[in-house]
Amino acid sequence: MTVLEEMRIRSLGVIDDAVVELSPGFTAVTGETGAGKTMVVTSLGLLLGGRADPALVRVGAKAAVVEGRITVSRGDAVAVRAEEAGAEIEDGALLISRTVSAEGRSRAHLGGRSVPVGVLAELADELVAVHGQTDQQGLLKPARQRQALDRYAGGGVEGPHTKYAAAYRRLRAVVTELDELTARARERAQEADLLRFGLDEVAAVEPLPGEDTELAAEAERLGHAEALASAAALAHAALAGDPEDQEGVDATTVVAAAGRSLDAVRAHDPALAALADRIGEISILLTDVAGELAGYADQLDADPLRLAAVEERRAALTALTRKYGEDITSVLAWAEEGASRLTELEGDDDRIGELTAERDALRRELSVLGQELTDARTEAAARFAAAVTQELASLAMPHARVSFAIRQTEAPDEESGIDIGGRSVLYGPSGADEVELLLAPHPGTQPRPIAKGASGGELSRVMLAVEVVFAGSDPVPTYLFDEVDAGVGGKAAVEVGRRLAKLARTAQVVVVTHLPQVAAFADRQLLVEKTVDGSVTRSGVTVLEGEDRVRELSRMLAGQEDSETARAHAEELLETARVDG
Repeated sequence: MTVLEEMRIRSLGVIDDAVVELSPGFTAVTGETGAGKTMVVTSLGLLLGGRADPALVRVGAKAAVVEGRITVSRGDAVAVRAEEAGAEIEDGALLISRTVSAEGRSRAHLGGRSVPVGVLAELADELVAVHGQTDQQGLLKPARQRQALDRYAGGGVEGPHTKYAAAYRRLRAVVTELDELTARARERAQEADLLRFGLDEVAAVEPLPGEDTELAAEAERLGHAEALASAAALAHAALAGDPEDQEGVDATTVVAAAGRSLDAVRAHDPALAALADRIGEISILLTDVAGELAGYADQLDADPLRLAAVEERRAALTALTRKYGEDITSVLAWAEEGASRLTELEGDDDRIGELTAERDALRRELSVLGQELTDARTEAAARFAAAVTQELASLAMPHARVSFAIRQTEAPDEESGIDIGGRSVLYGPSGADEVELLLAPHPGTQPRPIAKGASGGELSRVMLAVEVVFAGSDPVPTYLFDEVDAGVGGKAAVEVGRRLAKLARTAQVVVVTHLPQVAAFADRQLLVEKTVDGSVTRSGVTVLEGEDRVRELSRMLAGQEDSETARAHAEELLETARVDG
């Protein structure tokens, strides 16, 4: 059995240095108002990964430290998770510590190893159920009541709920994507039309890569054909001579003559021979250029029709470059990208169809799973309500009746709901059910939501009854109640103490209480006392036994430790608890 044996608290709130030794059964923590009893709850909260508030650090201290020792059994959930985190368990004892500095820094250790605070929070789910005034207020919320019912139902709800939650998350993703695509439908249609128009324009022209550059060069040549032909003829005549001018001097003839003059004497000097060779190369080059000039002039055709055709083609290409790119290469790149984008846009219509079909299928699936959830909750609610009602009878509320109202809200239209019981109803991540816990405290009264139908004392007992029922179906090793008996007195307080003692037979129960009727049933009673300087020291948390316990119960009963009447009543309470507990 997993048991929280001891806590040492240093520099936390009013506590300077104190050790809290807990019973494996029922421990009651008592003391004057403001003595620091709730620091026990706060300390346990820190050990279990609760929020670290630097304001809790005692004034003048650098840090608050809470250390705990837990007895665990090999193989239980707490031990397994602790060992997974690297903790060491020695002789069945698991040590936990939490340090909170005055600057707000927090550190956690588990079994001698530094661990993230989140690891302690994970252990909390398996280790302790904490209940206080805030938890009672939480129970008033329908969402918490649904969670309580689901927790009690166990696998009956957990199975369909897991499937439902997965389908719900997928539906949200599908609806989000579908809404985005649908909302942009007009924009997408306009974009697609513009792309089709542009691609049709490009396709009609059928441009070729680099065609605009080639045509520009051809247009330049055709536009100056006569000047080019005249220049080529003059250059040819200068190099090769004019057949009509027999006396003219040309470059080819002059260079040839120079070559012949050197050839006659080249054998006498290698340097001169080299120059003769270079003149020969020049002569050959002049002859080649002259021949190409003659061919250029012959091929050059001043064709006005061809020039017109080129300019017309260039105009068509220019119309494309004005809209789609700096040049034809850019235009062709735009067309390729545009065709890909158009395919994507046209594919969106198919995607909308696919998403619509998936959305409808998921809603049908949620209808089936939602109905399973409703049926499982309805069945569990009857058992849960009967069990809590039975517990309330043991808590001096013999005529009280607890029930659950499980209902759904009609959806304004079919698109926003799922089908449950033949009706289109609103739904959420946990199903379509609105769960509310109802209480009829007396015969003849109509069941009302516990937020409206229960007094403070009745709410405390309902809370305790709910936890006792949970203990039978989903137990945890330790239960901590922080004044859950608020608003209860007299016979009802005795019954609360008796019920807590019964719960302590199968689990560890720690109760911070101001009621002697509850404290009397405890296996161990701890008294929290402040010293004259307002702090709780190591000696300020004591285990009460014998006469000391009678004196504390007397104080709790009448405010007078030495009152004979109060002492007699205290002894009677202890005897009642010993016999009935």
